[in-house]
Amino acid sequence: MKKSILFSVLVFSITLAFVGCKSNQNEPEAGGSSNSKSNGHEYVDLGLSVKWANMNVGAESPEDYGNYYAWGETAAKATYDWSTYFDTNDGGNTFTKYNNEGGKKVLDPKDDAAHVNWGGSWRMPTMAEWQELYDNCTWTWTTQNGINGYKVTSNKAGYTDKFIFLPAAGYRNGSVLYYVGSVGSFWSSSLYEYISSCAWYLGFNSDDHSLASYVRCNGRSVRSVLP
Repeated sequence: MKKSILFSVLVFSITLAFVGCKSNQNEPEAGGSSNSKSNGHEYVDLGLSVKWANMNVGAESPEDYGNYYAWGETAAKATYDWSTYFDTNDGGNTFTKYNNEGGKKVLDPKDDAAHVNWGGSWRMPTMAEWQELYDNCTWTWTTQNGINGYKVTSNKAGYTDKFIFLPAAGYRNGSVLYYVGSVGSFWSSSLYEYISSCAWYLGFNSDDHSLASYVRCNGRSVRSVLP
């Protein structure tokens, strides 16, 4: 049975009712099992509908946290709140471009941090592509080269030796970085379909991982995919 997608409107403290498999390990890994590049950036073929980058946008290694981006913005910044957000001019009450009142529901390439920063065919994953990764991989909390996160290993026949590492980079709210080393938080390119101020993301801590949605002005990690 397909695992359920959960929605959280609370400040991200990982109190969702998650479903998934995991085990605790503290064995360093050498890095994601990538063997190919596109536009200068390495990817891993997990046997899924898209290929996954082996590191975050702005990172220099699979364990590096990389940059933090508000949803739909393509550069890091000092403060992540509605006053600095590109798609609203009234404190997050209404939205000009991406909204559920006739606006866009998936990021355009020019508003996609993966595409703008990496070029080529790179882009941010949709919510459905995060769900596919969630459903078709084994998620193992581990420490890789001193950094906490999840080793995500394919369950697809012929690809079970392939994995990516998602570091627990925390997230930014205002000018503060929260939960670094204990929480991971990765944007999708999909607007939340019920509340225009929110977008879908993949969140986790050492116990659980799931899809959720929250306000898009927060700064979260971005992991790129290739079609």
